[in-house]
Amino acid sequence: MPDAARSVAAFLRGERARQAEFLAALVRVPSDNPPGDCAPHAAHAAALLEALGLAVERHAVPEALVRARGMVSVTNLVVRHRFGPGGPVIALNAHGDAVPPGEGWTRDPYGAEVADGWMHGRGVAVSKSDFATYAWALLALKALGAAGPRRGAVELHFTYDEETGGELGPAWLLAEGISRPDYAIAAGFTYEVVHAHNGCLHLEVALRGRSAHAAKPWTGADALEAANQVLGALYAWRRGLAGRVSAIPGIGAPQMTVGLIAGGVNTNVVPDRVTLRLDRRIVPEEDPAEAEAELRAVIEGAARAFPAVAVAVRRILLAAPLVPIAGSERLGAALCRHASRVTGEAVRTGGVPLYTDARHYAARGVPVVLYGAGPRRIEDANAHAADERLPLEDLHRATEAVACALHELLQG
Repeated sequence: MPDAARSVAAFLRGERARQAEFLAALVRVPSDNPPGDCAPHAAHAAALLEALGLAVERHAVPEALVRARGMVSVTNLVVRHRFGPGGPVIALNAHGDAVPPGEGWTRDPYGAEVADGWMHGRGVAVSKSDFATYAWALLALKALGAAGPRRGAVELHFTYDEETGGELGPAWLLAEGISRPDYAIAAGFTYEVVHAHNGCLHLEVALRGRSAHAAKPWTGADALEAANQVLGALYAWRRGLAGRVSAIPGIGAPQMTVGLIAGGVNTNVVPDRVTLRLDRRIVPEEDPAEAEAELRAVIEGAARAFPAVAVAVRRILLAAPLVPIAGSERLGAALCRHASRVTGEAVRTGGVPLYTDARHYAARGVPVVLYGAGPRRIEDANAHAADERLPLEDLHRATEAVACALHELLQG
């Protein structure tokens, strides 16, 4: 192990308790999205970062933009540290907003309780943990002093709208020119470096018929019957997606789920309106516009069997897939090399069927991969489920791997 790597490991061993308490302090303050009132959590996180000796920039997103995205408040945080002249700027991005806890918890979702080496709480794995990963990776590099990186800069981007698409987080920081990084690392898990992920399309399908008394249903136009036709066509079409498997390991085939259905007036009334919302996952090899056009054609084709029922299809979200771009292999190689050494396992690059904020960096031409603190599978973390949890050992391992990879990338 090189001297710098030994120094990083020694520094981080001495910081483990303080790093875990920092993460616990973030978990104890709710930042549920929805409702998306996240500025208070950002203020808390900024104060914690400043207590570590880091200079924190607070970038409040204009209220009109925030309201338009269905949130209440968003303040993004940026920390910058330059090690030497020239060299790349490497951004580290994690999000502080989290899905609401929901039901089924056996522990306080905001308690940050530690049991058997695992910390429990909403957002502890996705992705408040990587506030701690990235902050301590930067602290470890600063602690190296003259033995540290000779050029380049590290930026921490802690943002607050990943659960609603990231348009007010990384996308906004980049569009406003607040940051212009050369590379980016986004929140991920410890035993794989992700260089590709799915895109996602959300559509709302509104079927509008005509209400009538249930004693004479033929005098109305049954929106629910038309919706049933549409649903049958969608599920029949979905079976064909299984044959479109991505060539990137870990991605799998495209998916389609109808996640929400609403409608009807009363038991004795012909339904005059039914609304469906569906989720279509788009693999990296697919063109998002073509995927949307195909899905709209299936819906509209099925609805034609009910000419008295009007159908309107509205896009809610279109997130492009993350596709590896030139330069991401350099990031991935450094992270895989150091993560493999730290974990004692072969850490490789691959893909995931999720979609993340990383795509916003790629859309601006910034090479990006995902790597951070977390167990081997997202299911092990109970991410977005009850009793979300994180092995603290993985937090420490990921931090060391990130710090050593950054040191290598900034050495010149």
